[in-house]
Amino acid sequence: MIAELFHDPEVAVAIAFVIAVALVSKRAWAVISAALDARAARIKAQLDEAQALREEAQQALAQIQRRQRDALQEAEAIIAHAREEAARYAEKAKRDLGAALERRERLAQERIALAERKAVDEVRNAAVDVAIEAARRIIAENLGAAQGSALIERAIEELPAGLN
Repeated sequence: MIAELFHDPEVAVAIAFVIAVALVSKRAWAVISAALDARAARIKAQLDEAQALREEAQQALAQIQRRQRDALQEAEAIIAHAREEAARYAEKAKRDLGAALERRERLAQERIALAERKAVDEVRNAAVDVAIEAARRIIAENLGAAQGSALIERAIEELPAGLN
């Protein structure tokens, strides 16, 4: 019965086909397997590279965030320092302005006092001039020439005693 099976051409072709497929599939399986393994290795390498790039990007991001935080803190410190300086300058300007106003007020008071003294001296001089003129007129009207000469001589004699 087995011998009869081999005489039938369809069975022989089927057996040859199965053997050919088995041989080809064994070789094909090795080639397909190698191709799949190579592709899996390429995909794994790409995944590893992508993971490395991701980690590198995360490190770069963390470094940039640290720099940004440091820059922000430095900027805040600079702003705080600038505000302190501005406050000190404002306080100094206020003190300087107060001192300048005080100096100007003192100078103005000194000028006013000087002007008052000048005015008093001018009024006194004017009063003395008026008194001298009035005394001269009264003396000229009431005294005669002889009495006036005697009065002048007595005043000249008393002058050295009044100067000492």
